[in-house]
Amino acid sequence: MKKIIVPIDFSIYSEYALEAAAILAKQHQGEVLALHMLELSEAVLTKGGFQQNEEAVFYLKLAEKKFKSFLNRDYLEGVRVTPIVKHFKVFSEISDVAEDHSADLIVMGSHGSSGITEIFVGSNTEKVVRHSKIPVLVLKDEIKTVGFKNVLFATDFSNDSIEVFKRALSEFKAMNSKVNLVYVNTPSRFLTSKEMREKVSGFLMEAEGNTDRMANTSFVSNYSVEAGILNQAAEINADLIAVATHGRKGIAHFLEGSISEDIANHSVLPVMTFKI
Repeated sequence: MKKIIVPIDFSIYSEYALEAAAILAKQHQGEVLALHMLELSEAVLTKGGFQQNEEAVFYLKLAEKKFKSFLNRDYLEGVRVTPIVKHFKVFSEISDVAEDHSADLIVMGSHGSSGITEIFVGSNTEKVVRHSKIPVLVLKDEIKTVGFKNVLFATDFSNDSIEVFKRALSEFKAMNSKVNLVYVNTPSRFLTSKEMREKVSGFLMEAEGNTDRMANTSFVSNYSVEAGILNQAAEINADLIAVATHGRKGIAHFLEGSISEDIANHSVLPVMTFKI
């Protein structure tokens, strides 16, 4: 967590993210990259030559001025902060910025969405989670300490999630977190108790060479994976939910949805997603 990107839209939610990133940066001697997506309008982008450049420069200067004020926070004292202003129109391109700067984590504040807005528009948080190749930490509220001592990690225990599981364990080991695992059994993908335990046992043997984590693994049944994860997080009093995500796009995402995006959108707890 040496380089942490925080998308800034000057809302209270991006301030929550900025403060959390500052705490993490202090813990890991890291740097905060404060990123503002300017999202220039089509009217500006389609203008030609000098007029387009003149308006673009105006909006860039305006954003820089707002940045100076927004980043004047006591909790940033002693933290290296690099403001970045981009004229991208879509939040999916935050992943490109992360790659360009070799970032390790994206921290986002989100108010979530629901109902018809969620179906047809989605949230900026969902878009970042879907496209990001690095972990994304999503916050809904202010947190004064980023301890994350009790983490619930949710995965489907498939072979293609083994590497992301190892990466996640490495992250949480550095944070001195206790990692609890959960397997959610649903009617559409029903397994017997024996089949569930055999699947998780085989996964842990492949990932770690032992089944020691079975002691910290919960097997729950629910009508949906999302509900099972959220209920289990409440049951063990978790302070963070971690989810492995496939990051589906296009028609596959529309038809099947994404569990990680739904949890990031609906959970009141902080959520960290890891791309498979």
